[in-house]
Amino acid sequence: MIYDSLIQYFNSYSSKPLSSHEIVLIQRFFILKKFKKRQFFLEEGEICKYTAFLIKGSMRQYRVDNKGEEHIIKLFIENWWASDRESMMNNVPSIYFIDAWEESEVLLITKTDLIHLVDNIPALTEWIGKLDANFAIASEKRINAAISLPAEERYRNLEKTNPEFLKRFPQRIIASYLGINRETLSRIRSRGGKK
Repeated sequence: MIYDSLIQYFNSYSSKPLSSHEIVLIQRFFILKKFKKRQFFLEEGEICKYTAFLIKGSMRQYRVDNKGEEHIIKLFIENWWASDRESMMNNVPSIYFIDAWEESEVLLITKTDLIHLVDNIPALTEWIGKLDANFAIASEKRINAAISLPAEERYRNLEKTNPEFLKRFPQRIIASYLGINRETLSRIRSRGGKK
């Protein structure tokens, strides 16, 4: 069933399982959408209307500079949430693109519907608190790594924390995500293989 991974995800954050009534409520508000590879979920200048829970596939969030170079901000795989939080929460145009890197299936929900669910399902109140804390911690770690860790250490941290990224995304995307060039990433990977 298309909602199984979402229900399991919410239950993993909750002290007690969702009731059948709560599950029906969740199913009523989340909409299934499929994306082809490189299809946009969000384009720069648009207001982000949805947050997406990935059931299958992968996505990336990035900016494009005035030279046309992509700078990867976030990567998303199954059981991750994709959206531009600032655009969605503040109803402002996004400065990012989000597209499907692989063919993807997601469950979409609007801000209004998500707030409604959080207000009516105690387990989701618990989840949103934990999610916000995890998001803040992850953002701080990423900023700290970008400004203070050498490239090799950033790569080794990614190997430990999100090894799936290294299998799912090509080297140029990983290099951009780590804030290094492809040549540096190649050197790091070849040194790792010789250890």
